[in-house]
Amino acid sequence: MLNDLRTLARVLTNDLAPSETTERIELSSRPHARLSRYGSASQLQAARDAGQVPVLLVPPLAVPARCYDLASGVDPANSVVEFLLGIGTVPYVIDFGDVGYGDRNMGFEDYFDTIVPRAIAEVVDDFRAGSDSVDLMGWSLGGTLSLLTAGAQRDLPIRSVITVGTPLNYQKIEPYPLVKKLLAPTDGRPLTYAIRALGGIPSFAVRLAYRATSWDRELKKPQYILQNLNNEEALMRMQVIDRFQGSLPGYPGRASEQMLVNLIVRDEIAQGTVHFDGITVDLKSITAPIFMVGSHRDAIVSHGAAEHGLELFSESVHTEFHTVETSHLGLLTGAVAEGETWPAIAAFRDKISSM
Repeated sequence: MLNDLRTLARVLTNDLAPSETTERIELSSRPHARLSRYGSASQLQAARDAGQVPVLLVPPLAVPARCYDLASGVDPANSVVEFLLGIGTVPYVIDFGDVGYGDRNMGFEDYFDTIVPRAIAEVVDDFRAGSDSVDLMGWSLGGTLSLLTAGAQRDLPIRSVITVGTPLNYQKIEPYPLVKKLLAPTDGRPLTYAIRALGGIPSFAVRLAYRATSWDRELKKPQYILQNLNNEEALMRMQVIDRFQGSLPGYPGRASEQMLVNLIVRDEIAQGTVHFDGITVDLKSITAPIFMVGSHRDAIVSHGAAEHGLELFSESVHTEFHTVETSHLGLLTGAVAEGETWPAIAAFRDKISSM
């Protein structure tokens, strides 16, 4: 009984799951572009000596870069970073940081035309080994940013693009078909006017929307806690997810408009050609190998929306799609990801290394 009360107290004070992150070093810091390298000096040298290709982790908009290293040393595994280091690969991550009203003019082009390409160059310069290339890996909209970067700048040293739960056809995600039907006659107005007035989608709205996708989890949480007072691993996992949900930043204004108009109302990403104010990105022209993961249980990105990439990337020299039945976050981290997503990514990277 006393142990149960102690565990309950640690849950209620957010003190159960470890908060440490994997060892890393910050390489550069610019507004909305902080680049870090994970791992020790010996792990870096070992990866260089083995001719490994580094991985640049690209987070989604409105998600902290910590999504790739939620909790190191926790079982089941919650750190993509630890997985990559465990297979001898050095991961780098670009952190976009928080956004506010002052960032309302930031659009997708700021990320795929400047921030991510600059990070790629810095990774190649820092790693200094092997083929002088990188694998881009992105969860959710991080995969979208990775693909837009590869499609917009074909001369970048991108060996492959790995996407996890990335939406590639919004007409296969409810309620977006209805949104398109209602807003197509006005090309997204009046919602775009509201987004401009707010300067984007504020963090509280993002957090509320994310929790709403798993409303049943929120309702059942008190019961879940009481039922698992003797299972600290389960409660730590719950706390890791709660911390993640509570740290979601907002969307920049311009990028929010582009998501609504370009990706949903005009359905451009599904067709393979996206137009951002004078910059046209041809996703169908990407020739690099592409790896994709989707789930029928994903409440945010439908299986069909993620699988659409098999049809879209016809010029890629090699495409793979894997179905992993779990939640949106579960595709990236946790027991199912550790058992299915991560091994599939490792096998894909081994395969393209011999191509």
